[in-house]
Amino acid sequence: MKTVAVIDYGMGNLHSVAKALEKVATDTRVVVTSDGETIVKADRVVFPGVGAIRDCMAEIKRLGIDQVVSEVAASKPLLAVCVGMQALLAHSAENGGTEGLNILPGEVRFFADTFAGKREYASLKVPHMGWNQVHQKECSHPLWANIAQDSRFYFVHSYYAPAAETPVCSATTDYGVQIAAALHHENIFATQFHPEKSANDGLQLYANFLNWDV
Repeated sequence: MKTVAVIDYGMGNLHSVAKALEKVATDTRVVVTSDGETIVKADRVVFPGVGAIRDCMAEIKRLGIDQVVSEVAASKPLLAVCVGMQALLAHSAENGGTEGLNILPGEVRFFADTFAGKREYASLKVPHMGWNQVHQKECSHPLWANIAQDSRFYFVHSYYAPAAETPVCSATTDYGVQIAAALHHENIFATQFHPEKSANDGLQLYANFLNWDV
């Protein structure tokens, strides 16, 4: 039986992610673990994350997960979610500036900084929380299989990667500005939204990931 490892570094919505994966897994065993050897040996890996990226990065480095994620990113299907996606990028403005893993090119910005003093953004709250449409730039990508264009997914985040400045952007969402809702590069896929909170389309994306042959 194949395995999918959900990386546990104490900062992810692990229970919900694992339950969603288990719901769509047919021939795949779901393992929640912080053990580097187990993660590297898995057939696929999910890299979740919630909370402040400074705290996430501190735990990632303390546990040696940074090296594990880099190894996985070079060798097998990797799905990063929310702060996990932001951690793959080079740098975040959060916490006065936090260095990411620099596995994918891109910068993370603060919505409040972008919106500050501009009337057109006055009605937009931070964090960006709730359902929003996701526009696929790569409709033929296997992870979008059986997911309609402009389907709605669930977001909870105060920091974002600008779509126009993120070369590996695979899908966009409009929240005053165009944000990178998903990224793709070779065997890596990442989402700013939470598939595990996104009803049937979120489950479909997880199912697509478990069937993704890179």
